[in-house]
Formats: sequence, C-alpha cells, structure tokens
Amino acid sequence: MKFFLPIATIAAYAITVLSLTVSFVACSNDKSVAGIEIGNPELADADTTVNDTTVKDTSVKDTTIKDTTVKDTATKKQPALPLVAAFSIDYSDASSMVFAKKAAQEEPVLLDSFSLMLTQVRSFSSYYTTVSVDPIIGLQLWPYENGTEEELEISFTEGSSIEDPFKDIDLQEEGYLKEMGVSFRPDETSAIFGRAKIGSKYVPFVYSLSNFQTFMLRYHYSQIDTAGGKGNLSVVFRVKLFTNGIDFSGVEIGEDGVAHIDSVNNSELWQELNKQFVASFQSLRYDYTTADGSELSEYVLDIWNGIAAKKGENTIINGNFRSPFTTDWILMNQFGGQADTSVIDENGKARIMNVNVTEGGTHSYSVQLIQENVALIEGIRYKCIFTIWSDIEDSITVRIGSYSTYKTIGFQKHVNVQTTGHSVEIEFVPVASDPFARFELNLGGKERQFWIKEVQVLRLE
Repeated sequence: MKFFLPIATIAAYAITVLSLTVSFVACSNDKSVAGIEIGNPELADADTTVNDTTVKDTSVKDTTIKDTTVKDTATKKQPALPLVAAFSIDYSDASSMVFAKKAAQEEPVLLDSFSLMLTQVRSFSSYYTTVSVDPIIGLQLWPYENGTEEELEISFTEGSSIEDPFKDIDLQEEGYLKEMGVSFRPDETSAIFGRAKIGSKYVPFVYSLSNFQTFMLRYHYSQIDTAGGKGNLSVVFRVKLFTNGIDFSGVEIGEDGVAHIDSVNNSELWQELNKQFVASFQSLRYDYTTADGSELSEYVLDIWNGIAAKKGENTIINGNFRSPFTTDWILMNQFGGQADTSVIDENGKARIMNVNVTEGGTHSYSVQLIQENVALIEGIRYKCIFTIWSDIEDSITVRIGSYSTYKTIGFQKHVNVQTTGHSVEIEFVPVASDPFARFELNLGGKERQFWIKEVQVLRLE
C-alpha cells in the first residue's frame, strides 16, 4: 500500500447536514476518511439526528486508560477545499508519482501541439444515506448549474493551469472523496502534432484523435495533492507511455512531408496509438466512447497495482490501531443504534479497539465498525483475520462489500463472538475488483461491549 504514502493527510470530507449519527475512529495517515455503510439503503430513518463525531488521540502514560475521546463536531463546518488543476505533458520513464520531465534534445518523439476541450469535472464520493447524489455517477462540480462557460480549451503542450474557473468548487462539500473525474472531448479537427525521430532526422506527424468522442479520466484521491489548503489535480500526459513499443520507422510520409496517422493513412499505427492514448494520462481508471459509439472502461494497471496490496501484505490500514490517528476507522450509529469507542494499550503488547454498544438498535448494522478503501482484485484469494471478544456471547455479521452499490463483493458471514479472545479467519475470493471495498463489523442488535485487535485482510496470491 505504499502508493498512499506520498500524500499523507487528506482532510475529512464531511457533510454538515445529515440524517445519521456517525462517530469517526482515527487511524493511520495513509488514507483519507472513507464513507459509511447504511445497511439497507431502501430504509430511511427520518428521526435520526446529526451527531458527526471525530475521535481524537488523547493518549496518557497509564497504559490501561482509554486514549481517545469522542468530541461532538456536528456544528462545525469543514473548511472549504477549492480545486486547482494543471495540465501538462511529461517525457520521463517513471510512473505518475514523480515530477514531470521536460523534453531532452534527443527524445525519440516530441509533441509540438496537443489540446483538448475540458467538458466536465466530477467527484465520486462515499455518501451518507438520504442524499440525492448517486455514488456511481458522482457529483458534477463544473460546469456550475446555470453557468455561462460550458467548456474550456486545454493545451497540454503549453501547460494550462486552471484556478479561477474552479473558484467555487468545494471538494469537502459532499461526501468523502474517492475519485476525481475530468472529461474531455476532441474538437472536430483535434490531433496531436509532433515529430518522430527516424534515423537521424525528425519527421513531423499528425495523430488524429477522431477515434474518441469523449473520455473521462478518474483519479484516485491520493493522486490529488491537498497541500496549501487546495485540491491540486495534476493531469499529465506521459509521452513515453503513449509511444511505448510503437515503431515509427515504417511510417508512410505524405507528399507534404508529414506522416498522417489516422483511420485512412498509417491505419495500423493509428490503432496501436489509440490503444495507449487514454491510459497515458495515468489516472486510476478511465471511460471513453469511440467514434462508432462503443463504450469502454479500464483500470490503468501500473496505478492500480500501486494501490492493491502485494502478496502477503495487509490491505487494512492500521489494523493494529498503533499508527498516528487520522480517520481510517469509522464507527457508524444508525437505526436506533448507539455506541462509542476507545483504544486501550494492552501493557505495551497490543492496542485494542473497544466498542461499547449502549443501544443495540433494530439491525445488526445499526452499529458498525468500518474501514473503506480496501483494494481488492477479482479472482485473487484473500484471508480476513481478526481477534475479537465480548462481554456477552452472541453472533455478529462480518462483511466486505462495495461502498457505492452496497453489494457484497468479498464475503458476508455470521460469526459467534465468545467472552474470551479468539481469532476469526475467513478466506474469500472477490467477485469484482474494487479499490474502495468496505470491511464491516456489524455489531448492533443488543447492548454489549466488544474488544477487537489485529485486523488483517491478507492477499494470499
């Protein structure tokens, strides 16, 4: 999970007007705050009141004393996080987390002119229940409703930067941010103009973008820098990824001395470049519509591989509750459930999450301890392991599902919790790839206390 480390603290993306009661349990600074499971999304609990609480670390030297205190922050509005976007090209061989490299004198391919029309900016977030935003289609941030400017021309070769047109965007206004989507369309004559070195000479070329009607790039939240109180989205087109494995030596040059690469001229080369074009922006994933109306969606493999755990790694962040606290763990109270949390130091050997359920509510999911952003790959075996005990022997429901569809994508299992600590182990194979799967311990139903430690979701293959 090292992909998350360069951007350490993304602020909590919170809604100030909710119909739920939520407590946040702070954890490592590898991830931003994630979303919540609402149990059955068809149910509504209009009588629940706002009580958005964040657990803060108040550690003391006495290792047997609780080191977190729940603070009510329901009346406090999160500070606005405006959006700034920069668009550029890069000639480096490295991945998207390094600084962009300008062209050297002997680059095999140079881009001279490359522009697109920016048509839309969207956020994809984990939302609270009863909000009107669909988490699958996201929230349109720009153009603004009734806005006068509907499109912006973006020059990647000149290095466009946008701040003023986005000045009213607040990334913390709706939900917990997971992805940012930026949509483009080529205009009627859009093409990339450049030069390819063939032998000792550079041959000018024109690569037609007519294969693409529209496309959206979806960037993972950890690809968005929040330093300086702004969300800085960097959209970089990586030339060496675009031309990787492409042989220009056999390109046919027109009478005008230019190599035209389109559906008619150099069509095989055009098709090869089409396959690599959208992925070369190095977003987490992308969607696009081709000229014939076909719709495609793909992950960018090297970005996705940086997010997903490697073999033997734990996909759960701060599963031992030892890391400096931010907000990786979330305590959810709803449908009559009420609980609070604390973390106890077990004589310096382990740290234990204590969940005190004071009102069980009407469902097992009336009280939930949750971690989202658990990146899982379809068809790969994983093992979920944790230690748990309670003051009352009874069952709980453990689940790994999707934050956006509420479907189970990993497993759902009833586990009998005893009054002495015991290890729970569940092997599973996800039915879908998801960078934002949600691990849930559903602890509602009756008044009782739980103690939990060493939570892991290990990749076995």
